[in-house]
Amino acid sequence: MKMADSTDRPDGTADTGTGRGSGTVSGKDGSGAGAPVRRRDARRNRDLLLEAAHEVFTELGLNAPLDVIARRAGVGNATLYRHFPHRAALVDAVFRDQLTGTMDAGDRARDVDDAWTGLTGYLQAVFTVLATDRGTNDLMTTHIEGVESLEAVHAHNHRTMELLLERGRDQGTVRTDVTTEDVLFALAALGRAVPALTTATTPDAWRRPLALLCDSLRAAPTSPPLPSPALTPEQLDDTLHHFNR
Repeated sequence: MKMADSTDRPDGTADTGTGRGSGTVSGKDGSGAGAPVRRRDARRNRDLLLEAAHEVFTELGLNAPLDVIARRAGVGNATLYRHFPHRAALVDAVFRDQLTGTMDAGDRARDVDDAWTGLTGYLQAVFTVLATDRGTNDLMTTHIEGVESLEAVHAHNHRTMELLLERGRDQGTVRTDVTTEDVLFALAALGRAVPALTTATTPDAWRRPLALLCDSLRAAPTSPPLPSPALTPEQLDDTLHHFNR
């Protein structure tokens, strides 16, 4: 992912933002009596930036220009960078709660006794989010450095898929030669196509290709063995890096 560069960064001059909280108030005696006002203004500016960033990332993806976010929030670029010194910090703050929701869905899937029901329910929950939020889609289907909450979600998602597939193999509902990396790669590839698919058709058009993907994971006596070696975890990680180029 393109991190903030010279086109995103402020030029070091004074903030020219027009945000309602861009000014500061000082005590008449110079004693710093305006500090509480400055703190309230700072909190308000941060909230405005988070709201605007979520809107812009949802519409345009995570590579959206940061100055667009600042303008929509009604502040200057310098204010944005005082609160979020780089893109990853802003992304983390915007999507942390939503990513936590994905982990909660994984925990619920792990608690389902029937592995196939847990697996398909989990995938439907994840794709419901991928279809409605472009920013979360970018996060979940690529590898982006520096977003702390994302690292935890990727690890949790990997473990969830690993547990559900293993349980499904034991229960005889998942084919024995499918690996966690097989599924994660297929999900990332399909997930990347979801925004275009739903824009061109209907909001729930993703359900059909997801159903076909799930069906390919089912154990069946007539299923031929999968060709070529499965991806290693390192190869999957490298592939997801390339998805973001």
